[in-house]
Amino acid sequence: MAKRPISDKPADPLEEYLCNLTRRRFFGSMATTVGAGMGMSALSGLMSDGAQAAITTTDGAREILSNLPHYAPKARRVIYMHMEGAPSQLDLFDYKPNLHERFDQDLPNSIRNGQRITTMTSGQARFPVAPSMFKFQRHANNQDGVMLSELLPYTGSVAHELCFIHSMNTPSINHEPGITFFQTGHEQPGRPCFGSWMSYGLGSESKDLPAFVVMITQGYGNMQALSARFWGSGFLPSEHQGCKLRAGRDAVLHLRDPDGVSREDRRRMLDLAAKINEEEYEKSLDPEVTARIAQYEMAYRMQMSVPELTDISKERPETLEMYGDDVKTPGTFAANCLQARRLAERGVRFIQLYMRGWDQHGNLPGEIRAQCKAVDEAQAALIKDLRQRGMLDETLVLWAGEFGRTVYCQGPLSQTNYGRDHHPRCFSIWLAGGGIKPGISYGRTDDYSYNVVENPVAVHDLHATMQHLLGLDHVQNTYRHQGRDYRLTDVHGHVLNDILA
Repeated sequence: MAKRPISDKPADPLEEYLCNLTRRRFFGSMATTVGAGMGMSALSGLMSDGAQAAITTTDGAREILSNLPHYAPKARRVIYMHMEGAPSQLDLFDYKPNLHERFDQDLPNSIRNGQRITTMTSGQARFPVAPSMFKFQRHANNQDGVMLSELLPYTGSVAHELCFIHSMNTPSINHEPGITFFQTGHEQPGRPCFGSWMSYGLGSESKDLPAFVVMITQGYGNMQALSARFWGSGFLPSEHQGCKLRAGRDAVLHLRDPDGVSREDRRRMLDLAAKINEEEYEKSLDPEVTARIAQYEMAYRMQMSVPELTDISKERPETLEMYGDDVKTPGTFAANCLQARRLAERGVRFIQLYMRGWDQHGNLPGEIRAQCKAVDEAQAALIKDLRQRGMLDETLVLWAGEFGRTVYCQGPLSQTNYGRDHHPRCFSIWLAGGGIKPGISYGRTDDYSYNVVENPVAVHDLHATMQHLLGLDHVQNTYRHQGRDYRLTDVHGHVLNDILA
């Protein structure tokens, strides 16, 4: 085929597709002919004898590399609890006792320094300081202890296991781009999420469950939309997307066989579908065809593994009691925390729990009480449960929202009620296990919890550090797409060595 001169106009889309198709066939055939190692049989272990398929890497698809992980990992898996809506760091973690002397005073211009605010409060005549109405208690975290809100007594009981970061910051000021950035390292949709990158980089430790599982809990108060793209694989092969576990009769949609279809019937149907897909792959060399075969096979195995996973009847009574009364109600945060531990035991690589309802622009005291009651006992129980089973040291646990809340009040301010707007310039998160130094606090904010004054931590830094603990060099964990190499941290990110054990 003659090479088109650079000065020519772009080819017709159909012509370009056929050209790329020809290239894929050529390189696929060449790899098979010369034995260059591009033909892979990774699916063969998943499939029956009648449904074997060879896989050939094309475009950005990665070969099975012998040098992964890049170095010895501290953690084997991640449990990521995302508090959607942005919890108030001022009312939970970032203790500012002197703010009570500044109640209802205007936020000084020297603190705000012309920084942008949302349209929800930009029209206010004043920006009155709203100290937290909740008491803080000291817990054994390090030599000096850590101050946590009275709303989190159970979390305080495991403070010695936790690393608090008070200096997180993000460029995002609204929920959709904020969550997208925290999940994918980019504010615009379309990139793979954290869990997908981990599935792609490390693969799965379980042959009967997906590498990446997502569970959602409905909270109290204002709940933002939760898009499935937050756990999507973007341009990575689709087998790396998160699998959503539901609270209803069918934990995974479309997993149950229709009435009258036996498991043997399903096996024969999958073998036939695999044969047809193999023929399609030989024609197109489209890696999504092999991804489809892998997903069918995983679904077949999950028909047996998911019912066993969701059946908690054999859990010890003292374990259920530790998670609280809600643990027996499917879909609650307590139930999902217990399922997270069960998934971790069964080799799932990345487990993500979403807790909705933290967007408290008004009536913050009432709503945050309900939210904390729903999560406090369960998240502490998860840490204790992992520790008791010897799993915490190999499980990296993250608790975070997409940004923080303002020190100034949104709307009317009183001694008993207030609301807070979005605040991306500083907020608090915590981590535990998996190579994280326990019992420390890192980073510091100013007297108003408005700006970071010590050890700022960007989202890319967090992503780089977590990948490091999983044995991945965040610079090398890349995927070629549309002619360039992409990674979760883009061109940013530094490992936070000070918080590593």
